[in-house]
Amino acid sequence: MNVAEYLDPDGWLGHSAGPRYVQLRRRLERGIESGDLPPDSSLPPEREVADITGLSRVTVRKAIQELVKLGLVEQRQGSGTFVRAPVAKVEQSLSHLTSFTEDMRRRGLDTTSKWIERGVFMPSPEEVMALGLSAGDSVSRIYRLREAGGQPMALECASLPIDILPNPIEVTTSLYEVLERSGNRPVRAVQKISAINLEPTEADLLGVAEGTAGLRIQRTSYLDSGRVAELTRSIYRGDAYDFVAELRLSN
Repeated sequence: MNVAEYLDPDGWLGHSAGPRYVQLRRRLERGIESGDLPPDSSLPPEREVADITGLSRVTVRKAIQELVKLGLVEQRQGSGTFVRAPVAKVEQSLSHLTSFTEDMRRRGLDTTSKWIERGVFMPSPEEVMALGLSAGDSVSRIYRLREAGGQPMALECASLPIDILPNPIEVTTSLYEVLERSGNRPVRAVQKISAINLEPTEADLLGVAEGTAGLRIQRTSYLDSGRVAELTRSIYRGDAYDFVAELRLSN
């Protein structure tokens, strides 16, 4: 079935089935989910979709923009709109304190990092408070784009006192492996997870459309002594991650 036949409005477009842009978006969603509109197939131009469906170009544009935000299609400059290949979702447990590298390695995925910032800096007020720093202290900070299987997955910014991580350049893959060698690996953490829509810079780095759903995670990690060892602020692609927690009935 070609796209024009699939978008023929007979049978799916009705006056009492909700806003017309929503009806078109759902029709395209179903086609993508069923495989009738396979990955990398192109959608007709807005004008052609409007002609096929009898909808206005404004309605068509709104439906396409919704699909872009959902991560189901992408608009390529000068080429048109294409169905995106599905992203393999990763489940990450909230019950165990592990690093991104360790999580992906258990799933058989190779990890790479693109460094955005790495070095020793003057701390921000947030870092001073979270890490218990004194006036004049510096902070080791590593900020990178985390990739797994060649695909952007998360933006991760970790801040640590310099006596816990004296040389941030030493971190090439797993931060926790470096901390393990020095006897400073955290043993517990508190995490706060929030739903967000990605800002333009974040979305561009993660390879998704501006406004796409994401997850912001702030983690404060502790040594066995109770001292704060790490403040990490991460942004994960919402279409690539599910966080899973096991709950037990307390006695």
